[in-house]
Amino acid sequence: MVTAAHRDMSTPARGAVPLLKPVFSLALVPQNNKITALGRRTWNVLLHIAQNQGLERETFRAALTDIVKGLDYNSGDMKIIKTHLRSMITTLVEWQSPTAGEWQTWDVCGMLSHARLVKERGQIWVEWSYAVNMRNELLDPEIFAKLSLEVISQLGSHPAVALYEICSRYLGVGQTARKAWTWWRPVLLGRPDDERLQRLEYRIFKRDTLRPALAEINALADIEIEMLEFKSGRFVSDLQFTVRKKPQRVLALQQRSAAEPVDVAVLASAERLGIDHTRIERLIEEFGDSAVATAIEAVEKRAASAFPEPLRDPLRYLKSVLPGHVAAHEESIEKAALAHEPQAPQVAPNERLAQWEKKWLAERIEVLTAELSALPVQRQADLMQGLREDLVRRNAHPAVIQRLVGKGWTHPMVRHEMVSYYAAGAYGPNWNQPTDAQLLLVAAAPGG
Repeated sequence: MVTAAHRDMSTPARGAVPLLKPVFSLALVPQNNKITALGRRTWNVLLHIAQNQGLERETFRAALTDIVKGLDYNSGDMKIIKTHLRSMITTLVEWQSPTAGEWQTWDVCGMLSHARLVKERGQIWVEWSYAVNMRNELLDPEIFAKLSLEVISQLGSHPAVALYEICSRYLGVGQTARKAWTWWRPVLLGRPDDERLQRLEYRIFKRDTLRPALAEINALADIEIEMLEFKSGRFVSDLQFTVRKKPQRVLALQQRSAAEPVDVAVLASAERLGIDHTRIERLIEEFGDSAVATAIEAVEKRAASAFPEPLRDPLRYLKSVLPGHVAAHEESIEKAALAHEPQAPQVAPNERLAQWEKKWLAERIEVLTAELSALPVQRQADLMQGLREDLVRRNAHPAVIQRLVGKGWTHPMVRHEMVSYYAAGAYGPNWNQPTDAQLLLVAAAPGG
């Protein structure tokens, strides 16, 4: 547990020290307002700074440039940060742990107790505080999830951020608590579970919220998750997520420094175009911040030109060009992978790809072999028995079965069979098929 004695008073480098987020702050259920991905990321940054400054302080203070970037502090852009601070104060939240019985009290209060902006010697500072009933637990939690702000900065939607935070809590356990899908609904959407939200069908929730969040986390985060559905009769009733650490940290294709504050430049640009930033945050939730950012740039260029006529409705124009920028963003990921390919013109592209796949698989097998060796003896024995039955069912060569029974799974004739059997059960049938991001790691490595 991190205490005030272990912290200095400076603003931390966010990549160096993880955020220790209390378990009761992972499954936030707002009662009166929506929480956006940007708002949640900003609150995380404030909490990280406050934890670093320590319990002995009643209020916390940091330069605005350490919290957000992309604002013109001498213009109307300040409306954006004021709106978010105001929302953190006025949004009532029920604090609950995703694990039943882990948090013994019921609390409801604002995300912040107060906030203040003050300009001193040309620099704007933010002061803030937390409600007295939550202050100690927020700043010095006993049970917490250790979160990477670097990863959170990569995730563009609130469902992805919320699900990542919850799943990170269960990394050591391997799976989240099993909850009714209606429990996950307001938690991931960051919206009050009102009558309108309660009419949302599961199939729509799965299509528009769950699947995109899963894809975003598995592509950009340092963990891999999988959703398990449980039915009551013909209908899905409960959800649970398995979670595991990725064998290797996937290279983030959006290069953002973990030490940087939350970027609100897209919102500021939209405000200057006459588009309210709340409309932009809704589009970000739907299309992702990268696609919206590039689309905003296109709107700015169009607005700067009077040809063929002045731009009359920037928001409408933005919505019309967004789908193309979503497709362009997906294509940019592929181009980023190609940019990391080593220059070896003497090797054909297909051969180079095959070499990367072969190298990745060899490393994957090494990791799996080490995992097998580290399992308890009884677990290894159970796997050997299961493999033996599988070999008999597949009419494998009798010599392989004899070596398994007589010499164990580490025998050269058997080892690859055991690795395949174990990996298929532990990681699924595609355990030996690398993702594009994993191949990118191999290509970018020395000697790739």
